[in-house]
Amino acid sequence: MDTSYFGSFGVMVFRDSYKRENLLWNFVKHENLHFYISGINTLKSMGWEILGIVCDGKRGLFKAFNTIPVQMCHYHQTSIVTRYITKRPKLEAGKQLKEVVQLLTVTDKESFTGALFDWHKKWNNFLLEKTINLETGKWHYTHKRIRSAYRSLKSNLPYLFTWYDNMDLKIPNTTNSLEGTFSNLKNKIRVHAGLKKHRKMKLINELLKK
Repeated sequence: MDTSYFGSFGVMVFRDSYKRENLLWNFVKHENLHFYISGINTLKSMGWEILGIVCDGKRGLFKAFNTIPVQMCHYHQTSIVTRYITKRPKLEAGKQLKEVVQLLTVTDKESFTGALFDWHKKWNNFLLEKTINLETGKWHYTHKRIRSAYRSLKSNLPYLFTWYDNMDLKIPNTTNSLEGTFSNLKNKIRVHAGLKKHRKMKLINELLKK
């Protein structure tokens, strides 16, 4: 499940990864935890059995579905880290963290966890470095962005390998199937540039039915 935006509104889609079928979608102004919970409850009321969820790790999602296996999308996790350290990190710690993240989609749980642990052990003192404002006496961590990138990986680690811990369920490790749907929608909308909002929503609604 995920949400993509089309100008002033977004569309939240729940997709069956096995059948590659869009099961439910709603037009939203903002990506809201309540809407995800409501969507899952609606699917259950329709008779669907939810074996697992793949999502982008929006704050609160993991706790909201603590009775269902939840997989953090590897693509989104990589994007989060890249947002903090950039595609071309200048600092050696950032470069090595990027190498660790690149292992995410090509290795197993134990190997990735070990690599992340080793990185943190090596760079822990670096992460603790502080910069002090001599005028105010206040301080902040010198390498805040690298710290944030690592904290994201550490916090999401329990959900990065749900697919690995539940291989019998064949849970995808990304929302790529849904990303493909969004890309197709945007391409179709682009062809019909200039559509008013209600007509754009009507077109999206029809395309998601296919």
